[in-house]
Amino acid sequence: MTYTHLNSCSFRIERMTPEEYKDGGRNLVIRYRYTSGEFGEMLLARTGKGICYAAFDDDRKQAIGELQAIFPNATYREETGEGKEECASGPIPLHVKGTDFQIQVWEELLKVPTGTLTTYSTIANHIGKPKACRAVGSAVGANPVSLFIPCHRVIRSTGEYGEYHWGSERKRKMIEWEKG
Repeated sequence: MTYTHLNSCSFRIERMTPEEYKDGGRNLVIRYRYTSGEFGEMLLARTGKGICYAAFDDDRKQAIGELQAIFPNATYREETGEGKEECASGPIPLHVKGTDFQIQVWEELLKVPTGTLTTYSTIANHIGKPKACRAVGSAVGANPVSLFIPCHRVIRSTGEYGEYHWGSERKRKMIEWEKG
C-alpha cells in the first residue's frame, strides 16, 4: 500500500492522553516503516491506537531521529512489508499529541476536500478565531502526520503556496497531483 492510497481515505483524530506521552512516551510502543510513493520516501509510524507520525525525508536516519526526539523514551519496532492501515472499514485513526487549539485546527484541515486549497485566515474564521492567523500557521506547521492531516492544502491569502516543512517543491507537487 502506498501513502497515496491512504490519501484517498478518511481520517479521525484520536488525541493522545498526557499519560500516553508523559516521560517522553515511556509507555508507548511505536511501530514504524518506510514507504515510497509519488512524493518521495515517507516514514510512517503508529501506536496501537493509530498513525502517530508521518514524515517525508530522503534520509532515513534523520526521519527516525525526528520521531525519536518527540518520543525519546518510547519503544520502537521497525516493521517490514505492508502496513495495517485500511480505510474500507471507516476512518483511519490518527493518534496525535496536540494542544486544544492545534487539535481544533487539525480537525478543520480534515474537512478540506482533496484537490482544493484553503488559507490560514479561512481556517481561523472557521474555528471562530479570525485574528489567530499566525497561531493557525503554527498549528499547521506542528502537524505530526503530514499528508493525512492535509497541511499542504493551506496557502497564503495572496495565492502563494508558501513554505512547507518537507520542501516547497514537494508541496507544489502534492497540490498538482491532488488537482489531478
